[in-house]
Amino acid sequence: MARELPTLPRTAGAGLVDSFGRRITDLRVSLTDRCNFRCVYCIPDEHNDWFARDEILRYEEIEVIVRAAVELGVEKVRLTGGEPLLRRDLPVLVDKLAHIDGLRDFALTTNGYFLRQSAEDLARAGLRRVTLSLDSMRPGKFALMTGRDALARVLDGIDAARAAGLGPLKVNCVVIRGFNDDEIVDFAEFARTHAMAVRFIEFMPLDGRPDWDRQQVVSGAEMLARIRARYELVSLTPTTSSETARRYGFADGAPGEVGFITTITEPFCDGCSRLRLTADGRLRTCLFSTRSHDVKTLVRTGASFDAVKQFLVETVVLSVGGGLLGI
Repeated sequence: MARELPTLPRTAGAGLVDSFGRRITDLRVSLTDRCNFRCVYCIPDEHNDWFARDEILRYEEIEVIVRAAVELGVEKVRLTGGEPLLRRDLPVLVDKLAHIDGLRDFALTTNGYFLRQSAEDLARAGLRRVTLSLDSMRPGKFALMTGRDALARVLDGIDAARAAGLGPLKVNCVVIRGFNDDEIVDFAEFARTHAMAVRFIEFMPLDGRPDWDRQQVVSGAEMLARIRARYELVSLTPTTSSETARRYGFADGAPGEVGFITTITEPFCDGCSRLRLTADGRLRTCLFSTRSHDVKTLVRTGASFDAVKQFLVETVVLSVGGGLLGI
C-alpha cells in the first residue's frame, strides 16, 4: 500500500507554489541517463554506471506524473536525457503526453544524432518543437568535445526537424574557455543564416565532471560583447517572467536571435519555475540540489492519482532547493 501523506498547509488545489512564493510551471522529464555522446562537460569517457532497466520510469508512470503536474499548473514539459531518443518507441510516450489538457508547450532536447529517422514520427505523435545541443560547428572540435565524429549527422538532424515542423528550432551551446569560445560569433552567424535561436550557456559544474574550473567560464556579458563587436543587437522582451535567457535580435532585421543563460555569473534563482523528474523517478527542485524525492515508488506501488498530486505539492512546498551557494 502507498504511504499516507501528511496534510500540508497548501493543498493540491493551490497548485505548485514553493516556500519562496515561486509558481512552478515547467517540468523537465529525463527519460534516460544514457547518452551516445561523451561531452567533455558532462559524462566522463570511463563512465558505465547506468541505471538498470527496472530502475527507469515506465511510460505509463511518466504519464501519471506529468498529468498530475499539469493539473497542478505545469504548462510546459520538456523531454530530456541523457539522450532521450535512445528510448524505444518514444512516439508512444509523446502521443500520451501531447493529449494532456492544459499542456501549452511540449518540447524535446536532443543531441540530434537520431533526429533524421525520428523527427517525422515525433511530430506526427504530437511533439511541438525541438532544442538541439550543439557546441561546435567545426568537425574536429565537435569530435573532441563530444567524443563522436558526428557533426554532419547532427546538422542533417536539424534539417530533418525543420522539415517535420518541429519549430521554432533552438540550439543550446555550452561555452568553455579554451575549447569553443572562439566560435561564439560563428554561432551568431548560424542563428542569422538559419533563422534560429541560439542560446549560449555558461559552463556549469555538473555531477559527471568533478574537475569543473571557474576559469573556464565565459560570462554572458563577455559573449554578448564579442557578438556586438560584429553585429548590432537589440534587446528582446521576455516572453515570460521566468524566462532564463536574456535574448537579443539583430538590429538589421535579420532572422534569428541569440540568448545568454548566465547561471554562474548572474543566477536567476529568484524567478525559477522549474521542477525536474529524473530518469529513475526522483523529483529535484533545483539543478544544483543534492536532495531528491522518490515519486517512482509511490506511483509503482499503486498510489491514487490524488496522492501523487499531493506528493508533488509536498515536494515543492517543503523543499528549499539547492541554489548556487559555494560556486
